[in-house]
Amino acid sequence: MRLRLVPQDTNWDFFKYRTATFGVSLVMMVASLALWLTMGLNFGIDFRGGTTIRTQSEQAVDVGVYRDAIAPLELGDVSISEVFDPSFAADQHVAMIRIQAQDAQESVSGDTIDSVEQALQGVDDTIRFTQVESVGPKVSGELIQTAVLAVAAALAAILFYIWLRFEWQFSVGAVAALFHDVLITIGVFSLLQIRFDLATIAALLTIIGYSINDTVVIFDRLRENLRKYKTKPLQDVMNLSVNETLSRTLMTSGTTLIALIALLVLGGDVIRGFVFAITWGVIIGTYSSVYVAKNIVLWLGVKRDWSKPSDTTGNQFANIDA
Repeated sequence: MRLRLVPQDTNWDFFKYRTATFGVSLVMMVASLALWLTMGLNFGIDFRGGTTIRTQSEQAVDVGVYRDAIAPLELGDVSISEVFDPSFAADQHVAMIRIQAQDAQESVSGDTIDSVEQALQGVDDTIRFTQVESVGPKVSGELIQTAVLAVAAALAAILFYIWLRFEWQFSVGAVAALFHDVLITIGVFSLLQIRFDLATIAALLTIIGYSINDTVVIFDRLRENLRKYKTKPLQDVMNLSVNETLSRTLMTSGTTLIALIALLVLGGDVIRGFVFAITWGVIIGTYSSVYVAKNIVLWLGVKRDWSKPSDTTGNQFANIDA
């Protein structure tokens, strides 16, 4: 007897309240846009500019001790990470310290760098600064433009792919769902003022990939069922398709969330923003695959005169016991 998270043959009406769920999505998108425009984002060093310091010491790097030593200086956003390299000697321990620009200055002043060095030498007298580099606002602005272009290019590529594989209605629904996921995630970051840096952009691209994967699985089953049930109403075929892939959806999302929640709790401050973005993205992406992408396809309608019968009875990954 196998354990199931959902019954084997479900018949839940996911589109019974489609107007309400679609309305909620629109409200969340408008609210996210308003938060973004009014509160802004808490940009990290990557987008705000600042100074990167490379340190070297004979003692092992302790990121927590370094951070506690620098904290009294109140320098704002400070990122500390240890650098590993097989070519390093046994007593060569290297760390990278990134400090945000202070008071709209292009870089951290020399006095501030001296204060940081003295604070770190208080916990490790062998530490020394081997390299100091500054990232100005011009470079940071270019990074923001590049990040926006990366997300836009991902959405455009997915739009083209879905258009070729399915119908244009499917591609519009899929990209609308992805845009919904990205915008609401940005709104949450703006509301909570979580640090927004290049790692967050990587998380947004990961969300896009995860969400479109779930959407395509349901689209695949929907296309097969449309060929199988040529006279059945579109809404009923959609409900059938979502129910048939429900086990797969819950299994994939559930196991992913278990790993992400563990990282969110135990991963530390350095990766917390990145992990939070992906965790939220898995939840909102699973929701949008049904209540945004499928709602738009249902509203636009699809062609029903399929010329060829389906070669398969279903996607091999759609009926996983969960």
